[in-house]
Amino acid sequence: MGKQVLKVVKIGGKLIEDENKLREFLKDFSALETPKILIHGGGSMATKTAEKLGYETKMVDGRRITDANSIKVITMVYGGLINKNIVAKLQARGTNAIGLCGADGASIISKKREVKEVDFGFVGDIVEVNSSFISSLLEQNIIPVFSAISYSGDGQLYNTNGDSVAAEVAKAMSAIYDTELDFCFEKKGVLTDVENDESIIEEIDEQLYKQLMNRGIISEGMLPKLHNCFQALQHGVTKIRLGDSNLLKKNLIHTKIVK
Repeated sequence: MGKQVLKVVKIGGKLIEDENKLREFLKDFSALETPKILIHGGGSMATKTAEKLGYETKMVDGRRITDANSIKVITMVYGGLINKNIVAKLQARGTNAIGLCGADGASIISKKREVKEVDFGFVGDIVEVNSSFISSLLEQNIIPVFSAISYSGDGQLYNTNGDSVAAEVAKAMSAIYDTELDFCFEKKGVLTDVENDESIIEEIDEQLYKQLMNRGIISEGMLPKLHNCFQALQHGVTKIRLGDSNLLKKNLIHTKIVK
C-alpha cells in the first residue's frame, strides 16, 4: 500500500492582502480532502507596518535585511496578524487549523545566514524540520499553518524565506507521505513575458530552467522559487506546481515542475 498524499501549499504575501482572493483560496484549500499544510509569507504587509512605526526597510537584491527592529515587526505581522487571521478564516470553514512558527514544537530549526558580501541580520537558513511533530498534528486532523519564521536552538527567531520553508517542510514530510508542493502567488505560473498573464510555460524541467535563466526570462524572485522546486524534486517531493490563487481549482492551466 502506497503512502498517503500530503499537500504542502505556500501562499504569497500579495495574495494575502487581497481579501477576495484570500477568501476564495482558503475556500479551495479547505475543500482539499488530503492531509495538508499551509505556509504563508507577508513581506509587503511587514514593510508597510514597519513604515508606520518609523522603521526603514533595507533590501539587497530583492532580499530583506532583517535588523533588530525588523524581526520584531516580522514576528508581529507574520506570526500574529496574518497567521491568526488565516487560522480564524479556516476555522470558520470547518478546517481545524493551528497557527505556528518554527519555534512552536521546535518544528523548523535554522541557523543565521552566513555573512558573505552582505550581513542579512536575523535571517535564518533551515537546518532541520521536525517531521514527527508535524505528522502528529496531521494524524489528529489538525492543519498546520506556518508563518515564515524559524528559530535557532538557542531561542532566536529568524526571518526565513517562505518558499524555502515550504520546500524544506515538503522535503522532510516526503519520508512519511507522498508529498505534493504548490506555490500560489500573483501570477498564473512561470511566464515567458511577465507583462502577459497568458504566456504560461506549462512544464519546466531543469534543462529548460537553465535555458530560460541564461536568456534572462527567469530572474529576480522567480530564481530562488524555482531553485527550491528542483531541490524539492531531488529530495522526494513527487509533484510541484506554480500558479495564482486559483491553483487549487481543477483543470486550470499552470506551471508544472518536472524532473
